Order: sequence, then C-alpha cells, then structure tokens
Amino acid sequence: MARLILNETSYHGAGSICEIVGEVNRRALNKAFVCSDPDLVKFGVAQKVLNVLEKAGLPYALYSEIKPNPTIENVQTGVSAYRQSGADYIIAIGGGSSMDTAKAIGIIINNPEFEDVRSLEGVAPTKKPSVPIIAVPTTAGTAAEVTINYVITDVEKKRKFVCVDVHDIPVVAIVDSDMMSTMPKGLTAATGMDALTHAIEGYITKGAWEMTDMFHLKAIEIIAKSLRGAVLNEKEGREGMALGQYIAGMGFSNVGLGIVHSMAHALGAVYDTPHGVANAILLPTVMAYNAEATGEKYRDIAKAMGVQGTENMTQTEYRKAACDAVRQLSKDVGIPQNLKNIVKKEDVLFLAESAMADACRPGNPKDPTLEDIVSLYNSLL
Repeated sequence: MARLILNETSYHGAGSICEIVGEVNRRALNKAFVCSDPDLVKFGVAQKVLNVLEKAGLPYALYSEIKPNPTIENVQTGVSAYRQSGADYIIAIGGGSSMDTAKAIGIIINNPEFEDVRSLEGVAPTKKPSVPIIAVPTTAGTAAEVTINYVITDVEKKRKFVCVDVHDIPVVAIVDSDMMSTMPKGLTAATGMDALTHAIEGYITKGAWEMTDMFHLKAIEIIAKSLRGAVLNEKEGREGMALGQYIAGMGFSNVGLGIVHSMAHALGAVYDTPHGVANAILLPTVMAYNAEATGEKYRDIAKAMGVQGTENMTQTEYRKAACDAVRQLSKDVGIPQNLKNIVKKEDVLFLAESAMADACRPGNPKDPTLEDIVSLYNSLL
C-alpha cells in the first residue's frame, strides 16, 4: 500500500499571490498571522503579500522572529504571539524556515498538548489539523509548501529533529516566481541544490513507487535545465525552478529521503550550515556510496540531468555519469566542493551519530553503518 498527500489547492506562475484574497474569502477566514523572517521584511519581499492584504482590507499581524534554522524557542514565542494576535489562519512567507515555523505553530495551536515542541519529533500522534496555512515560498528549494515535514533545531542538544505529520500540510500553496526574484545568487544555488537532492533521494529511497518516480524524474529534468539560469536571475530559470522544486516536494514528502539529508541535518545543527549548501556538498559523494543499491535508476537520473547516450552505457558508466553531472551542476552554481571550511575533525563522530539517529536515514537505499557515515564525512575533509 502507498499513500499520496498533496495540497488541497496550489497556484503557480508569476503574480499568483493575488489569489490569496479569493482563498481567504472562500474559506471565510478573518485575520492572518503572517510568519516571515527579518530579512524578507527588511528587503520588502514580505511587503508584496502585505500589500495584497491591505488593498483587499484583510487584517493581519506580522511575526518575524524566525531564524534560518528555526529553534524550539522560535516556535514557542510564535505560539504565544499567535494566541495574542486574534488570528484564525497563518500566511507563511519565506523559505523552509518560515514555513517550518508556521507548521509547528499551527499544529500546537490546535494540539496544545505538544507545546513543549520536542514531543512533535518523528510521527507525532496529533489529533487535529493545523490552523489553515497559506504558504508563499520565496526560495525555490525546500518545497515546504507541499510537504508534510518540518525540521526544528534543538539548540540545547545541538541537533535538528524532523517532524512528519499529515496534519501540517498547508491548505493553499502560492508558488509565485516573482516572490523569488530577489533571492541572491548564493541562496538561489543552495536552495536549488536542496530541491535536486529531494528529487534524487526521493527517486532512490526505499519507499519510491511509480507515482512518485514520475514526479522525481520530471523534477530532476526541470532543475537540471533551470538552475544555472535561475542563478543568473533569468526569468525562465526562475520560473523553471519554482515549478521543479514544487514537483520534487510532491514526491519526496510522500516517500521520504536518505542519508544526504541525515548528514546535512547534523551539519545544520552543529554549525548552522545552510541546509541547501550542506546537501549540495554531500550529494555527489553519497550518490556514489549508494550506487550499488539503486539498480538501473542512475541511468534515468543521468538522462534527466541531460547526459547524452545513456542508453549505450554500461552500469558503471551511467552510475559515474549521474554522479558527475550532479557534481558539475553544483560546481557551475558556485557551491563549495568539500567540508574543509565547515567541519572540525573532532566533531565527525558526533555528526555521524546524529545522522544515524535522524528520521531520514531508514529511507536510504543502502543501510549505512556508523563507520560508513564517519568515512563519508571524512572523505569530504
């Protein structure tokens, strides 16, 4: 048996933030609790959505105390701000951080017994759906607007924990490439490589099946074609990435990921490494490690990445071609090629232990040992 969960409604294309008004009215919602991060507020990106609300006379309260890797404390502060605001729905504007924070707030408001936040780790037995969330991504990467996952950082224990909850999916996703046009190059590259990681890990994960394979292969193809252009801020590249990352989310949210994400979560928790950068550095190396457990799938990945002549390649050749194509894309968009400037040698064991305990590990096509993960980290130093 397999299960597929997607947004109730999603809008795609430049200018689609205008659809928020119709959705709010159709659902008889009253006041928005707008979750965004300080930079998006400062640089006027969040304002694009606030303008839509103001023009329509829709009331809102703005909450922007959100960190790039949202913490338990961020969530708890948000919960009390929501309660004081008199809002009855959330609009999340931003990357994964804003959307993850919004999901956790929305879940706790309707399931107050999880107020400690830590108890939401894994697949928590929440009883009620989150307060309605309208998600407006500003990065083309995490696809948090269409997934049932969110990730919170436990500062005290130096770890990130993954929450998987069917109750947290935003009811409406507004995927508007205009909201992504001010993303700086580095962030565009990192979030784009995060999306590629979702598509590739989702395609080779143990839970993969035909329905999600269809999403993942199409996502790899669109991302491979669009990311370089998006980094150069070309309109076509931006629009392609907005779509490609969303399609990847439609897949991986339903089948899970693998150890690229487990290892990246550990780096984010210990060094605050941006999630997309961590994924991008790890992806080609972990792909090479996983290759033996993936049957013919790397032939499909290589082809979707734009590699010519895959049908005539041997298994060894197409597996190498898939890894090389990913490594080349990562290089072309300016991602560092190793962990030298990030990881301290003495932290490797702790990082590997965190990765082994991470919720994404069981989905990896090959079952890693602690030693395997230690040597994967070390090979990138």
